Amino acid sequence: MWPRVNGMRALELGTAGELRERLNALVLAGRKTATTGLLSEYVEETEGLEFTGERLALLDSDGDCVATVEITGVELTTFGDIAWEHASAEGEGDRSLDEWRTGHRRFWDSVGTPVDDRTALVCLAFRLVAPAQ
Repeated sequence: MWPRVNGMRALELGTAGELRERLNALVLAGRKTATTGLLSEYVEETEGLEFTGERLALLDSDGDCVATVEITGVELTTFGDIAWEHASAEGEGDRSLDEWRTGHRRFWDSVGTPVDDRTALVCLAFRLVAPAQ
């Protein structure tokens, strides 16, 4: 199961360390309003999908809440069918869908979960509700 913080499920972007801190900074700056996960991780963790209106605690590398975000959309798709609108909303500076795919493929390879065009994904859209106090 995902961690729970202040009664909310947690959102931990990327991997702990520099990547997570960079992604969290993008959320706090309002530039990152989407993220993508592997459906297989939900199955492994016996975790249900997020739902529109659900609030999540955005965690830093130490497990501390840095903000609250609210889910504004949830979509199931495959790696090969990811939409540019979603990819660009991730706010990570990708200039094309090919660039997004290359970067995400590299990330998932690095954590031992290679993907192909048929890999099932969960696309989350969200909005920043408030930074943590």
